[in-house]
Amino acid sequence: MKDAYLDQIRSFVEDGRATGMAAYHKADREYLGVPNPVLNDLTKTWRRALSVEDRVQLADELWETDIFEARLAAAKLLTQARIRPDDAVWELLQSWLPDFDSWAIADHVCMAIQKRLTAEPDRLNQVEVWTTSDHMWTRRAALVATLPWTKQNHPKPEDLARRDRILGWAAGYVPDRNWFIQKAIAWWVRDLSKHDAPRARAFLMAHGADLKSFARKEASRYLNAAETGKPAVQPE
Repeated sequence: MKDAYLDQIRSFVEDGRATGMAAYHKADREYLGVPNPVLNDLTKTWRRALSVEDRVQLADELWETDIFEARLAAAKLLTQARIRPDDAVWELLQSWLPDFDSWAIADHVCMAIQKRLTAEPDRLNQVEVWTTSDHMWTRRAALVATLPWTKQNHPKPEDLARRDRILGWAAGYVPDRNWFIQKAIAWWVRDLSKHDAPRARAFLMAHGADLKSFARKEASRYLNAAETGKPAVQPE
């Protein structure tokens, strides 16, 4: 099934781009040299044409190629708020976690996972298991995939409870000195601070001193801007 879709991706290869991508992402796999906006357009068309069952099959096959753009396309195929039924989608996305080895692929899959979590928040019970994984990228995914709970301006009581639960996971990560884990903590608290400053401040009061300095600075970016009256510098 995948071959015709891979041919579509390959038809947009830009000369010389693959070399730069390989140097930037560093993970050892094939890079074709296709821009991300092209993958957005292609997968948007594919989603419209394929059934959920066919999308799951195609995503699985693309993922197994271990080609960078194919893995991004696999994630994009499954990134949609309304998918019914979505149990097969959820199971496939979870099955990819052990394969994570770079932030770009992990983040694209986490965007798909976010949609499935907000559709069925009880799946957080399964995500909590990720927080004790020996695999750093799986632990990191528990925070990146739950970012929607940082963004609600008027959360329901059950969503506040979920917010506190995830902050508890983040607190448990603080002693982990891995850069990507520290960055994920900072990302979660930073985004939360724009919608729930009291909780972000409380987290930093309790744990900020134990974060790496770059993470502490990033987590408090918007809180510091509010206190000084200066606009925050947007992260890259």
